[in-house]
Amino acid sequence: MFEQLAEVEKKFDDLGQKLQDPNITQDPKAYQKIAKEHASLKELVATYRDYKKASRELADNQALLEDKDGELRELAKQEIPVLEQAQKKFVEKLKLLLLPKDPNDEKSIVLEIRAGTGGDEASLFAADLFRMYQKYAEIKKWRVELLDTSETGVGGFKEVIALINGDSVYSDLKYERGVHRVQRVPETESQGRVHTSAVSVVVLPEAEDVDIGINENDLQIDVFRASGPGGQGVNTTDSAVRITHKPSGLVVTCRDERSQIKNKAKAMKVLKSRLLAAEQEKKDAEERQARKEMVGTGDRSEKIRTYNYPQNRVTDHRIGLTLKKLDRVMMGGLQEIVVSLRTFFQAEDLKKSADL
Repeated sequence: MFEQLAEVEKKFDDLGQKLQDPNITQDPKAYQKIAKEHASLKELVATYRDYKKASRELADNQALLEDKDGELRELAKQEIPVLEQAQKKFVEKLKLLLLPKDPNDEKSIVLEIRAGTGGDEASLFAADLFRMYQKYAEIKKWRVELLDTSETGVGGFKEVIALINGDSVYSDLKYERGVHRVQRVPETESQGRVHTSAVSVVVLPEAEDVDIGINENDLQIDVFRASGPGGQGVNTTDSAVRITHKPSGLVVTCRDERSQIKNKAKAMKVLKSRLLAAEQEKKDAEERQARKEMVGTGDRSEKIRTYNYPQNRVTDHRIGLTLKKLDRVMMGGLQEIVVSLRTFFQAEDLKKSADL
């Protein structure tokens, strides 16, 4: 790990030098790319340097235990446990910072909330959950854009879909996906009985435009003489172009123009469009599968979290966290739950990496 950290520190310093290079500062794209990479390493390198400083101070104090000066020895004895604790803390933080990052963490999200088991009460709770996320977004200074809703006659939502824009939204809310269960007395309940309902929450990273990069070696380009109407120029020169994309088997032919160059350019546009459509279709299929896995059936037994109104309690069943402040959570006070979930799953990732 420490060899890796030393390499990262060297890279960080090299990037810092490049940011002062006049050739780089005059190229906005290159500068932005290097600055972004430099910034992404800043916390890791700062923590590594804190670790090295604590280690040096610890070694110095351990050496003072052999000093003839009794007062110095006593001071060293007092400092050593503090420095050992600091060193341990930095090591744990470094392990977390070295974990592979989810490439979607920095993205905005599409939030989908659907009423499950429980009829009208489930639709009302779907609306309550949506308001909870809206309030949390306000606290985080994110922007919520409503995309689609299906309302019920009682003022709830069968379904609500929204785009939440901001920094690291997916990182914060990705663990919200799953079935949320509510236990409370519905407004329509005349005998005061507690009902249980369920709502499904889906969190998807915002889709980005799919870039289609085509390797020239994957193309077979044939030119031939066009036939049919189009005039003497079209029919007497090798202007028609056929492009075969070998990996996908897609074939595009263009013979409209008298110019072979123009026909090739048109054919490439068509090929890229077809490849883009195929890639997007594949992406959509994966997204549908992800949504299906996240939502399940919307049955109460699949719950990840329970909101118990009579006891003002919220419990996340994945990590065994129970908070007796449901009222504050529903007003957007999700931060404690978000941090606890992130800490838990980071610890799980650390265990997995240690087993490898």
